[in-house]
Amino acid sequence: MAEQQHQQDKRAAVVINPMKVPDENFKENFIQLCTDAGWAEPLWLETTEEDTGAGQTRQALEAGVDVVIAAGGDGTVRCVAEIMAGTDTAMGLVPLGTGNLLARNLGIDVTDPLNAGKDVLAGSETKIDVINAVVDHGKHEQLFLVAAGVGYDATIMGDTIDGLKDRVGWLAYVESGLRKLPGKSVTAKVSVDGKQTIHHRVRSVMVGNCEKLMGGVEIFPDALVTDGALDLLILAPKGRFGWLGVIAGVFGKGRNRNKFAQSLAGKTAEIELDRPQEFQLDGDHLGTATHLQVTVAPLALTIRMTGSPK
Repeated sequence: MAEQQHQQDKRAAVVINPMKVPDENFKENFIQLCTDAGWAEPLWLETTEEDTGAGQTRQALEAGVDVVIAAGGDGTVRCVAEIMAGTDTAMGLVPLGTGNLLARNLGIDVTDPLNAGKDVLAGSETKIDVINAVVDHGKHEQLFLVAAGVGYDATIMGDTIDGLKDRVGWLAYVESGLRKLPGKSVTAKVSVDGKQTIHHRVRSVMVGNCEKLMGGVEIFPDALVTDGALDLLILAPKGRFGWLGVIAGVFGKGRNRNKFAQSLAGKTAEIELDRPQEFQLDGDHLGTATHLQVTVAPLALTIRMTGSPK
């Protein structure tokens, strides 16, 4: 009886992007889901253009809820996680976006939002790494969970057609990637744990915390969200058939990287470019930059889910 009472005392907060709500009955169905699981009615907090999740997450923490559920795309997840990291309260995921990158890497159901919510309520707590990023020597850190990048990959994110993304999902990024293949390279100074290397004719430098990116492609095959490390991938196509070398290095059998696709790993990294390049965090295009400082925060975020991080 005491155990049942304790379960009924549990309460979730749902920080949700109203633009991503799957249907008009979603809120009602989610409330019923909580009732059926023996939880109290959830605190329902919608994001806005002015506040994309941070303020709502703080409100949820102040209310003392047992779990804060990020319901939306990767941008909503990242905004919620920036406030949740370092706290004792767990975060849950109800994927409603196109990429749903963290959810896919954690093995969370991305096809059925209510089932994902059910798994949060019935799940247990586990911890994962996050990566803190400082752009252009700024005063404020930004957090990401899956991957960041400067150069070609960020250009793809910034130039993807929204209407096409709504119709064909992640394939819209493929279309953008093909259009953006031509482009100018840069010189990049890359320091990992204090050891610097210089790379010429670079099109992109990516930093990964997870294995999979768009379409389930394993860009960082050695990355684990619990390993306390970050992984770097430097794309430097050279010559007429340079991109074929990149493809071989990234997707080739055995994943033997080559001079066109070079891998590094460590706990901290610094990337300095000789001219501004577009950059992205977890698929969000955030402008241009010439400098990126990244540091892993091991097991800084508590996730409530069914199963274990993969």
